[in-house]
Amino acid sequence: MSEKLREEILEKVREYYREAHKPKQERFEAGKDIVTFAAKVYDEEEMVNLVDASLDFWLTTGRYAEEFERDFAEFMGHTYCLLTTSGSSANLLALSALTSPKLGARRLVPGDEVITVAAGFPTTVNPIVQNGLVPVFVDVEIGTYNVKVDQLEAALSPRTRAVMLAHTLGNPFDLDAVTAFAKKHRLFLIEDCCDALGSTYDGRLVGTFGDAATVSFYPAHHITMGEGGAVLVSNPVLERVVRSMRDWGRDCYCEPGANDTCGKRFTQRFGTLPEGYDHKYVYSHVGYNLKVTDMQAAVGVAQLKKAPAFIEARRANFRALHAGLSRYSDELVLPFATPKSDPSWFAFPITVRAGARFTKNELVAHLEKHRILTRQLFAGNLTRQPAYEGVNYRVVGDLANTDTVMRDTFFIGVYPGIDERKRAYVLDVFAKFFEAL
Repeated sequence: MSEKLREEILEKVREYYREAHKPKQERFEAGKDIVTFAAKVYDEEEMVNLVDASLDFWLTTGRYAEEFERDFAEFMGHTYCLLTTSGSSANLLALSALTSPKLGARRLVPGDEVITVAAGFPTTVNPIVQNGLVPVFVDVEIGTYNVKVDQLEAALSPRTRAVMLAHTLGNPFDLDAVTAFAKKHRLFLIEDCCDALGSTYDGRLVGTFGDAATVSFYPAHHITMGEGGAVLVSNPVLERVVRSMRDWGRDCYCEPGANDTCGKRFTQRFGTLPEGYDHKYVYSHVGYNLKVTDMQAAVGVAQLKKAPAFIEARRANFRALHAGLSRYSDELVLPFATPKSDPSWFAFPITVRAGARFTKNELVAHLEKHRILTRQLFAGNLTRQPAYEGVNYRVVGDLANTDTVMRDTFFIGVYPGIDERKRAYVLDVFAKFFEAL
């Protein structure tokens, strides 16, 4: 009886989606409706999964989380996927894992340095600071907005232990150069793929080159759970450490509701705890509770099935915008893919050239006035942000391009909800701006 009732409920959810949600997604009136830079794209399957998980009333991680972690690890070419509350949490876990005593002499300790860039998102860098490590900022290239690899050797010091970089807006950084540098100097490499799901470098998915990769499932990203993220690793030691730090720091690896998975729950000794202390309450790391709910994972299961189509839609939108805006390339720096890469673009970044007849702010104001949403390339230059006053960091060179990004760069959307009508409207609004100059 209950299973029949469940099916009736889920069928009503499908009906509700078709009546209440689908018409909103399909409507677009040029000049009236917003062309946003990013948004969730979904259908009845996400809503059905969400309600299905809620009917279980398990609430914490469960069957949908297990399914997603298994399938997403396979999709990304990793052995392990560990779901967490956000891409920011994923970055915190991935970097913090490198400080674990379980890594022996390779563990990072306070004062060690991590090479990164200042032209990016704060939570790629914040875990470095939070762990008492020192971010070392190098500059980026205009056009790819990725690390200037010719500065890596200059950034090296006796305390350098890791590199942590994002594939900016889905555009892979030069993985040949970065991985060679990391291997030469025996450095850990963390790839922040929060904006780059599906991007490839030399035919291989980004996120598979380093020691760990991170992904975000915020609604702006390639697939969504509402909130959520993941750490991807193939090293079983790192998997154990990330799992521990995500799950309160405990040494036990039982799933929620399970007991005595190791068969030694009351027979081990840890530190100066009494012999036989309950393993479920032994803490081997300073950790957190950063797990997701099964309802979030249920949405992710439906989204993951759409990922290939989403990725291709982003690429198609990027190509169309690039072709349409190329006529203005004497005054706009249009983005270009890193050699050997095929980006799954998060957005379309634009830099107003020095000497242009207008400023970035004037172009942005025109787009926003016509209901086309824009965004900065995140923090611009993190070293100029108030939060980093007094933070211990080191800078290589003058970060001149990073300052250019801060002053003259913005981005517009390429997410799958942008269709031919919206692309045509965006290009028309650009055309009117240049015609009026």
